[in-house]
Amino acid sequence: MNTIDNTGQPSFVVLQVGPRRFALPSETVVELAPPVRLHRFPHTSRLISGVIVRRGRIVPVFDAASVLIGRSSSAQRFFLIARRRSDSSSDLGAIAVNGECELASGEMLAPDPDQPAWLAGRLLINDEPVDVLDFEALACGDATAVESHSKEFPS
Repeated sequence: MNTIDNTGQPSFVVLQVGPRRFALPSETVVELAPPVRLHRFPHTSRLISGVIVRRGRIVPVFDAASVLIGRSSSAQRFFLIARRRSDSSSDLGAIAVNGECELASGEMLAPDPDQPAWLAGRLLINDEPVDVLDFEALACGDATAVESHSKEFPS
Protein backbone atom coordinates (compact mmCIF):
# COMPACT_ATOMS: atom_id res chain seq x y z
CA MET A 1 0.00 0.00 0.00
CA ASN A 2 1.46 3.36 -1.03
CA THR A 3 1.26 6.37 1.29
CA ILE A 4 0.58 10.05 0.61
CA ASP A 5 0.96 11.86 3.93
CA ASN A 6 -0.32 15.22 5.08
CA THR A 7 0.27 14.83 8.82
CA GLY A 8 -2.49 15.96 11.12
CA GLN A 9 -5.29 15.55 8.59
CA PRO A 10 -7.80 12.70 8.36
CA SER A 11 -6.54 9.64 6.47
CA PHE A 12 -8.26 7.69 3.72
CA VAL A 13 -7.65 4.48 1.81
CA VAL A 14 -7.73 5.21 -1.92
CA LEU A 15 -8.92 2.27 -4.01
CA GLN A 16 -9.40 1.52 -7.69
CA VAL A 17 -12.78 0.27 -8.95
CA GLY A 18 -12.69 -0.18 -12.71
CA PRO A 19 -11.12 2.93 -14.24
CA ARG A 20 -11.99 5.23 -11.31
CA ARG A 21 -10.44 5.95 -7.92
CA PHE A 22 -12.49 6.27 -4.74
CA ALA A 23 -11.61 6.62 -1.06
CA LEU A 24 -12.87 5.26 2.25
CA PRO A 25 -12.07 6.77 5.67
CA SER A 26 -9.15 4.69 6.96
CA GLU A 27 -10.79 4.04 10.34
CA THR A 28 -13.45 1.90 8.59
CA VAL A 29 -10.97 -0.26 6.64
CA VAL A 30 -9.97 -3.57 8.22
CA GLU A 31 -7.70 -5.06 5.55
CA LEU A 32 -6.97 -5.60 1.88
CA ALA A 33 -7.47 -9.33 1.33
CA PRO A 34 -5.79 -11.17 -1.54
CA PRO A 35 -7.85 -12.79 -4.28
CA VAL A 36 -9.83 -15.63 -2.74
CA ARG A 37 -12.77 -17.67 -3.93
CA LEU A 38 -16.01 -15.72 -4.15
CA HIS A 39 -18.83 -18.04 -3.13
CA ARG A 40 -21.99 -17.30 -5.10
CA PHE A 41 -25.40 -18.60 -4.11
CA PRO A 42 -29.03 -17.93 -5.02
CA HIS A 43 -30.34 -14.82 -3.26
CA THR A 44 -32.41 -11.72 -3.91
CA SER A 45 -30.05 -9.06 -2.56
CA ARG A 46 -29.26 -6.99 -5.63
CA LEU A 47 -25.98 -5.52 -4.40
CA ILE A 48 -24.41 -8.68 -2.97
CA SER A 49 -22.20 -10.62 -5.40
CA GLY A 50 -21.49 -13.42 -2.94
CA VAL A 51 -19.40 -14.02 0.14
CA ILE A 52 -15.77 -14.70 0.98
CA VAL A 53 -14.45 -16.53 4.01
CA ARG A 54 -11.78 -14.48 5.76
CA ARG A 55 -10.16 -15.34 9.10
CA GLY A 56 -12.99 -17.76 9.90
CA ARG A 57 -15.75 -15.22 9.19
CA ILE A 58 -18.22 -15.06 6.34
CA VAL A 59 -17.98 -11.60 4.75
CA PRO A 60 -20.56 -10.40 2.21
CA VAL A 61 -19.07 -8.87 -0.94
CA PHE A 62 -20.95 -5.89 -2.32
CA ASP A 63 -21.00 -5.26 -6.06
CA ALA A 64 -19.83 -1.68 -5.68
CA ALA A 65 -18.65 -1.54 -9.31
CA SER A 66 -22.23 -1.79 -10.60
CA VAL A 67 -23.11 1.28 -8.53
CA LEU A 68 -19.87 3.25 -8.91
CA ILE A 69 -19.04 2.67 -12.58
CA GLY A 70 -22.32 1.28 -13.93
CA ARG A 71 -21.14 -2.29 -14.55
CA SER A 72 -19.65 -5.22 -12.67
CA SER A 73 -15.90 -5.64 -12.84
CA SER A 74 -14.54 -8.96 -14.06
CA ALA A 75 -10.84 -8.23 -13.43
CA GLN A 76 -8.76 -10.30 -11.01
CA ARG A 77 -9.73 -8.71 -7.74
CA PHE A 78 -8.60 -8.10 -4.23
CA PHE A 79 -11.18 -7.50 -1.52
CA LEU A 80 -11.14 -4.37 0.61
CA ILE A 81 -12.79 -5.36 3.88
CA ALA A 82 -14.41 -2.58 5.91
CA ARG A 83 -16.60 -2.20 9.00
CA ARG A 84 -20.31 -1.52 8.64
CA ARG A 85 -22.36 -0.16 11.50
CA SER A 86 -25.78 -1.68 12.10
CA ASP A 87 -27.62 -0.43 15.17
CA SER A 88 -25.18 -0.93 18.05
CA SER A 89 -23.01 -3.61 16.42
CA SER A 90 -20.36 -3.65 13.74
CA ASP A 91 -20.33 -6.07 10.80
CA LEU A 92 -17.80 -6.60 8.04
CA GLY A 93 -18.41 -6.14 4.34
CA ALA A 94 -16.12 -6.20 1.33
CA ILE A 95 -15.74 -4.42 -1.99
CA ALA A 96 -13.86 -5.97 -4.92
CA VAL A 97 -11.01 -3.67 -5.98
CA ASN A 98 -8.43 -3.75 -8.78
CA GLY A 99 -5.21 -4.34 -6.87
CA GLU A 100 -3.19 -1.89 -4.86
CA CYS A 101 -4.61 0.73 -2.56
CA GLU A 102 -2.87 3.74 -1.09
CA LEU A 103 -3.16 5.70 2.11
CA ALA A 104 -3.78 9.43 1.68
CA SER A 105 -4.42 12.28 4.08
CA GLY A 106 -6.37 15.41 3.41
CA GLU A 107 -9.36 17.50 4.25
CA MET A 108 -12.60 16.08 2.90
CA LEU A 109 -14.77 18.58 1.05
CA ALA A 110 -18.55 18.40 1.48
CA PRO A 111 -20.44 16.54 -1.23
CA ASP A 112 -22.53 18.39 -3.79
CA PRO A 113 -26.20 18.52 -2.68
CA ASP A 114 -27.33 16.44 -5.69
CA GLN A 115 -24.81 13.63 -5.07
CA PRO A 116 -26.08 10.16 -4.09
CA ALA A 117 -26.12 9.30 -0.36
CA TRP A 118 -23.22 6.87 -0.79
CA LEU A 119 -20.85 9.74 -1.62
CA ALA A 120 -19.71 11.29 1.66
CA GLY A 121 -17.54 13.97 0.09
CA ARG A 122 -14.51 14.56 -2.08
CA LEU A 123 -10.73 14.70 -1.60
CA LEU A 124 -8.16 16.42 -3.74
CA ILE A 125 -5.12 14.19 -4.15
CA ASN A 126 -2.38 15.75 -6.28
CA ASP A 127 -5.06 18.04 -7.78
CA GLU A 128 -7.18 15.00 -8.78
CA PRO A 129 -10.69 14.85 -7.28
CA VAL A 130 -11.42 11.52 -5.57
CA ASP A 131 -14.92 10.73 -4.32
CA VAL A 132 -15.13 9.50 -0.71
CA LEU A 133 -17.56 6.63 -0.19
CA ASP A 134 -19.97 6.18 2.69
CA PHE A 135 -19.66 2.39 2.86
CA GLU A 136 -22.72 1.95 5.06
CA ALA A 137 -24.94 3.95 2.68
CA LEU A 138 -23.49 2.08 -0.32
CA ALA A 139 -24.10 -1.33 1.26
CA CYS A 140 -27.62 -0.46 2.44
CA GLY A 141 -28.69 1.50 -0.67
CA ASP A 142 -32.07 0.69 -2.10
CA ALA A 143 -32.14 -0.71 -5.64
CA THR A 144 -34.05 2.23 -7.17
CA ALA A 145 -31.59 4.84 -5.90
CA VAL A 146 -28.64 2.68 -6.88
CA GLU A 147 -29.95 2.11 -10.42
CA SER A 148 -30.68 5.78 -11.08
CA HIS A 149 -27.29 6.97 -9.82
CA SER A 150 -25.22 4.21 -11.45
CA LYS A 151 -26.42 5.50 -14.84
CA GLU A 152 -24.97 8.92 -13.95
CA PHE A 153 -21.44 7.52 -13.64
CA PRO A 154 -20.54 6.05 -17.05
CA SER A 155 -17.39 3.99 -17.35
